[in-house]
Amino acid sequence: MVKALHGQPSFAEGLAQATVTLERPRLLIAAPRLCALILFSVADVTDAFAAEVAKGPSEVVFLAQLIALMVIGRLLGEAMNRIGQPSVMGMLLAGVLLGPSVLGTLSPEMQIAIFPKNPEQKAMMDGISQFGILLLLLLTGMETDLKLVRRVGQAALSISLSGVAVPFLCGFALGQLLPESLLPHPDQRLLTSLFLGTALSISSIKIVAAVVREMGFTRRNLGQIIVASAICEDSVGWVIIAITLSLAEAGTIDVASVAKSVLGTAIFLAASFTVGRRLVFFAIRWANDSFESDFPVVTTILVIMGLMALTTHFIGVHTVLGAFVAGILIGESPIMSKHIDEQLRGLILAFFMPVFFGIAGLSADLAILRNPELAIVALGLISVASLGKFAGAFLGGTIGGLTRRESLALGCAMNARGSTEIIVATIGLSMGALSQDLFTMIVAMAVVTTMAMPPMLRWTLRRVPIRKSEKERLEREQQEAKGFVSNLERLLLAVDDSPNGKFAARLTGLIAGQRGMPTTLLSLQADKKSNGSDPRYTDTDSGSPEVTSADVLKAAAAESGGSPDDGARSRIEVTVRVPIGSAEDAVASEAKKGYDLLVVGVEQTRTKSGDFNPALTPIVAAFDGPLILVAGRDRHFQQLDVPPARILVPVAGTDVSRRAAEVAIALGRACSALVTVLYVSGRTSHGSKPARARQHEQAILRDIVEIAEGYGTAVKTAVRAAPAPNEAILAEAKKGRHDLIVIGANRRPGDKLFFGDTAASVFEQAPGSIILVIT
Repeated sequence: MVKALHGQPSFAEGLAQATVTLERPRLLIAAPRLCALILFSVADVTDAFAAEVAKGPSEVVFLAQLIALMVIGRLLGEAMNRIGQPSVMGMLLAGVLLGPSVLGTLSPEMQIAIFPKNPEQKAMMDGISQFGILLLLLLTGMETDLKLVRRVGQAALSISLSGVAVPFLCGFALGQLLPESLLPHPDQRLLTSLFLGTALSISSIKIVAAVVREMGFTRRNLGQIIVASAICEDSVGWVIIAITLSLAEAGTIDVASVAKSVLGTAIFLAASFTVGRRLVFFAIRWANDSFESDFPVVTTILVIMGLMALTTHFIGVHTVLGAFVAGILIGESPIMSKHIDEQLRGLILAFFMPVFFGIAGLSADLAILRNPELAIVALGLISVASLGKFAGAFLGGTIGGLTRRESLALGCAMNARGSTEIIVATIGLSMGALSQDLFTMIVAMAVVTTMAMPPMLRWTLRRVPIRKSEKERLEREQQEAKGFVSNLERLLLAVDDSPNGKFAARLTGLIAGQRGMPTTLLSLQADKKSNGSDPRYTDTDSGSPEVTSADVLKAAAAESGGSPDDGARSRIEVTVRVPIGSAEDAVASEAKKGYDLLVVGVEQTRTKSGDFNPALTPIVAAFDGPLILVAGRDRHFQQLDVPPARILVPVAGTDVSRRAAEVAIALGRACSALVTVLYVSGRTSHGSKPARARQHEQAILRDIVEIAEGYGTAVKTAVRAAPAPNEAILAEAKKGRHDLIVIGANRRPGDKLFFGDTAASVFEQAPGSIILVIT
């Protein structure tokens, strides 16, 4: 064992001795020994790190810094969460504890040893910090819901404009009144005033959205207005910050530099939301569909962020604007599925967030607030920031038509600075727009306003009444949140160009077109249609007079109507792929890229005996998720443009039958078909049903009717009594002349496809087309 300095035992030996001592009954004897061990171990650590730093830039010290910030930041973040505060405050406080404010006061030698001031060592942490800023802005952009802003645009616009203008003017005026001792460059007071006004004018969308979500106000009218207003403020604020920072880099303010920054920003935004949007969508889709290695989309997203940040830098605007706009575009990508979002979010939240905010806390020396003059200035800054923000938001809410209670809640919500303010202050400090003392005051202001916001917002939101129309809308949205079709994001279609394949493509297009779901079509007859350039793709516009399944899919998507709130959702992205090997291998390969539903339609769905075609078994087994098997008949084969007119869907109160009912309702809505929901009850010996059974069937049918109401369509309900469900289903199908039956079924184990006796019997004897919704 290596002995520590001063002749004391090493930490490992001391810990072992302390452990033995703690096992003794008399804890009072062990406690002083353990305390002495900790003190001597602190000396060991301090000397060890000081020796490392003396050698020059040390990766050991750098690693220790990262570990300390992550561990303490995560622990304090967890503690903050448990008392109703945002975790980012705990990460910031971790830096304060490890910085000169606390550790520097208790043990200056250890604080300097772990976080030395030499430029080389500091540059390592600064690199992580600067990249962390870009990633946090990327994440903020991804959480920016422009559709929500459009939905409540008028109120959000008035709130954000006044909510930015009033505190900006207050911050600018404060900057003009600050003593010269607080300015980094007294001759550039105007720049500092502009920066201070900008820093005080924006809110933290992350914290605002988190508290609104925690209160269950995310879908409430007021909650949407609050979040949309914060999004607008963030968007406007980062544009202003980018321009202000570009002026700070220029060092002076003149007409040329202002014009360059404003014009560069305008050109960048216009290009990003037109050509840039298409390029970003294409890059993400290409990476997701072309690479087989792990996390290709995450790499693509980081590259896009970096390129857009560099673009803004070279046009004379700060890189933060490029990262923020990249996040907005990436968040709108049609194939940004939940698992991709979680992969990227995990990287940022687990590492970069605690490290960045910890570094920000390290830079704040709260000991300066012992100076009465600086403490008074800090209190004035907090007061000006809070009153300016509250007044601006309250005024905007009043102009936007909100009640006083709603405007009061809005003012409280917008006062949270949190992560946004820390990012802005960190950039200002690194660029010389803020002095160290002014940076510390802004950090203190961010902490105070952020920690005061959640309890104030909770108190005001509880006093906002809910309107009847709002309650009805919330009930519909809650029903939709539990839905199946409403939560699909991306579809996989495995079909050939047979009549049944084209019928399956038509049904898929009717569903996908309503919500703009990107769809990939695996052409199982691709060898006849390959364009010769890339065997994975097919050219559906090759001049062939034959109508392909891809043509049918696109046509059906174009004719299906979305709701008015959905906008132009009938335009879906269709990718046609040609499997090189077997169909099951192609499905298995594509399934890894993230699909929510597989639709299968091939020429031979049934055998002569009425069973499922054995060739379907490996295809179904290759997809681990919900799927639809399509078996078309008669009129749907003869005329491709004739949609189903009468749809029958049996329900039994199970999840799978509920999913089938939603698929039937979605199809009925798209093609204006009559949908009949059938419940089959068993026969009793005396011909009557107990009250409990009647209540049960009514509850099941009422649930389906509510789903249909959420889709804005009506359904017909029917109840049939029969000893076997398949008999009742087939009898109702013949009686009602239904040309399509939609039935839900569960997978069953075995070498052959089997989904239960009822599904098998209906599949074999159905008088018209049938689709099986399988889970």
